[in-house]
Amino acid sequence: MIEVSNVSRHFGTFKAVDGVSFSIPTGQIVGLLGPNGAGKTTTMRMITGFLKPTDGQIKIDGIDVTENPVATKAKIGYMPESAPLYGDMIVDDYLRYIASVHGQDADTKVPLLCKECGLEEVMHKNIAELSRGYRQRVGLAHALMNDPEILILDEPTSGLDPNQVEEVRALIKEIGKTRTVIISTHILGEVEILCSRVIIISGGKLVADSPTDQLRTRYANSAIIRVNANATETELSEAVHGIEGIESISFEKAETGSTALIAIKDGTEIRPQIAKAVLAKNYDLYELNLQKNSLEDIFHILTADNSNGDAK
Repeated sequence: MIEVSNVSRHFGTFKAVDGVSFSIPTGQIVGLLGPNGAGKTTTMRMITGFLKPTDGQIKIDGIDVTENPVATKAKIGYMPESAPLYGDMIVDDYLRYIASVHGQDADTKVPLLCKECGLEEVMHKNIAELSRGYRQRVGLAHALMNDPEILILDEPTSGLDPNQVEEVRALIKEIGKTRTVIISTHILGEVEILCSRVIIISGGKLVADSPTDQLRTRYANSAIIRVNANATETELSEAVHGIEGIESISFEKAETGSTALIAIKDGTEIRPQIAKAVLAKNYDLYELNLQKNSLEDIFHILTADNSNGDAK
């Protein structure tokens, strides 16, 4: 459905996106991640046809975005982070206006979207009076007006309260059953909940493209054992010295005794050896906990050395 082939985008001498390639088949919910300035927003704008690539090619359902922008845009619904809505319009009037712009039958389409997006209670309210959560729903209804095959959402739950977040996530999940959805977000927990696949861009380059569960498996081998014992940092370090599988040891501030953060190699199981070594010195062992890399840790690993801070 979406084919991005060696795409770059320059702004003057600055390269915001640098040789990015990926393809997304129909029916996936994909998380597009990256630190601020990574190039993900520029990538989304090129997919929608808002920006032209400097180099490379983007195809939607086999159609080149640059050569036939009208046909490709008809297949895409896009909701930016701050949906551009007319605040002085009533929700029903606004959606009917959008229906007319898209050449849709408002009497048929608006009631369907009203139900799909959960807008029944606010259809006769001014948009300016709505909570941010309901404004996001109106933005979704707008993006869905032409019944797009692809839905691109930029920070869809930004600024929402926890209840609104749950409601919008449930809505996206339902929408994703019949459409290809790309979600750009900084909320990594949201990606784990919603997305079957993760694409990470950093410094304008693609640094990861993997199913969400495989991404965790691939990069979560590195783990840390957190050890808290009634000993000084030197004593605790000497107690575990020589245990095979330890990569490094650091310490964090502890209320009682000392807390060591022991990085282990390749997921090696060495907790029993650590426990025996500490107890052999007659130190009280308060905590022994294995902490695998979270998706947030993986994100930091992949983007730490690539962020250029200037792209969008």
